[in-house]
Amino acid sequence: MKALLVEKLGNLETLVYREHQLAPVGSNNLIIEAKYAGVNFPDTLIIRGKYQFQPKIPFSPGGEIAGIVKEVGSKVTDFKKGDRVIAGTTWGAFAEEVQSFDYNTHKLPDEVSFKEGAAVLMTHGTIMHALKNRAKIQPNETMAILGAAGGIGTAAIQIGKAMGAKIIACASTDEKLALCKLLGADKIHKYSPKTIKSSLKGLTEGKGVNVIVDTVGGDYSEPAFRAIAPMGRHLIVGFTSGTVPAIPWNLPLLKSASIVGVFWSDFFRRYPLENKKNIHELMKMLKKGIIKPVIEEIIPLAQAKTALEKIENRQAKGKIILKIN
Repeated sequence: MKALLVEKLGNLETLVYREHQLAPVGSNNLIIEAKYAGVNFPDTLIIRGKYQFQPKIPFSPGGEIAGIVKEVGSKVTDFKKGDRVIAGTTWGAFAEEVQSFDYNTHKLPDEVSFKEGAAVLMTHGTIMHALKNRAKIQPNETMAILGAAGGIGTAAIQIGKAMGAKIIACASTDEKLALCKLLGADKIHKYSPKTIKSSLKGLTEGKGVNVIVDTVGGDYSEPAFRAIAPMGRHLIVGFTSGTVPAIPWNLPLLKSASIVGVFWSDFFRRYPLENKKNIHELMKMLKKGIIKPVIEEIIPLAQAKTALEKIENRQAKGKIILKIN
């Protein structure tokens, strides 16, 4: 089979597209014939050896796929050959065949296309966990999203609205903000580190934001946190700015607010049953049309470097997916 491989850690130029032999299926694993794979920011980190999980070289990047079950391990009981599935893999998805764990493989309803299936698990799964398990968001609470036009951000707009939140979408360009408004954001803000505190305060009439979904980090996190409401929750999802911020510890104290980590890759490993419930709920929302992933572009697997460059440079609006087979 063909796969995009990391043979040495480094930049995107070190990636190689070639034939690769997949390991025999593990007892609790499945082998999936991949149709499409989602491209996400953590893929750019794992290539450089900067992600929290790091596989042995050589490996294929890619954390989510949609496809058809080709083979199941001896202990797998919930799936059979021919099932339509999506799977969260952390790595290994940029290949024609992918090995996944049964605990983070999920049946894909017939009403949902492989394209949509490949675009939802990591982003929408992360947000389901973030808002439901970590923020415990309530109807009519105000939620600000930093990096609102990206994969996580567009998922947060849709799922946040479905949960009854009032959405303030923050992004860097008018084009990105137009997309956020189209997806249902109640208010929009073209942000900078110098304006985000005052703008979020103004947009909430001085009350502050109940929940902040922060995918950006860097110079944006502290001023955003300064605009949080008492008992607010600042969700740390990622650092697409490339910089991990440092926030003075007196701010959470004075605000009576929480800084809450959101690490979905750890959640689905530690709490697979809770994650299954979240993804089952997500699939129902997809079937009913309550949410619909924003797919900006579909790129062939052989040209995956182009997709990764766009993600790394924060040029993507919504999701980019790779066409595998």
